[in-house]
Amino acid sequence: MELSPEPVAARLAPRLAQPGAGLLVDLDGTLVLTEPANRQAYRLYFARRGWEVHDDVVRAFAGRRAHEVFASLAGPWGDEDPERLRQDVLDVLATLDVRPEAVPGAARLLTGCVSRGVPVAVVTSAGRDWTLAALERLHVDPTGIALVTAEDCTCGKPDPEPFRRGAQLLGLDPAGLAAVEDTPAGIASARQAGVGLVIGVTTGHPSEHLRAAGADQTVPDLTELADAVARIPTEEPSA
Repeated sequence: MELSPEPVAARLAPRLAQPGAGLLVDLDGTLVLTEPANRQAYRLYFARRGWEVHDDVVRAFAGRRAHEVFASLAGPWGDEDPERLRQDVLDVLATLDVRPEAVPGAARLLTGCVSRGVPVAVVTSAGRDWTLAALERLHVDPTGIALVTAEDCTCGKPDPEPFRRGAQLLGLDPAGLAAVEDTPAGIASARQAGVGLVIGVTTGHPSEHLRAAGADQTVPDLTELADAVARIPTEEPSA
């Protein structure tokens, strides 16, 4: 059974109000609902190649850089070039009429952090171009939001490097930060990076899978988290 998000909100607001606090937020599946289209692209590509790939294997790509999965996961791709395979899947994705919807509360969460002076970074396995395009779809100005994208990391999630880089960009200790993620790989990355509070969003994976990966608590979307940020008082201008 899904846990109530209210304890998460009650825990997040005072945490983010503390000195040295900040928020690290994943993109795909956390801010925008892209996983259905991504899975469709993988399935179409595999079918065109004549490969029978189980849905559990397709789900293994969620939240991770495709070339790293192709290189590490046994499958019919064998000795093929992982980078070429990644590009082939992206080419299929580009043919789809993808209009990803925002996860409820996504824009308010980001803009609320910026307006209240809470350091915030988007930490994603996606490229920078798509990250900026996604923020534009959310009608969120990227000014004041740090970005960690695929181009910035040698290793992708579940390696801790992406979230460590996010903390470094914010100039903060990971232990004082909170992370929001929708995949087991992303949650494992945040947890291994030493992030103090890891919240799972159940847009694509059930709560028990996210908690097994290391999530402290889970929520169905970002509404309650955006409400929590809205509770943080803004500093009064000095006289």
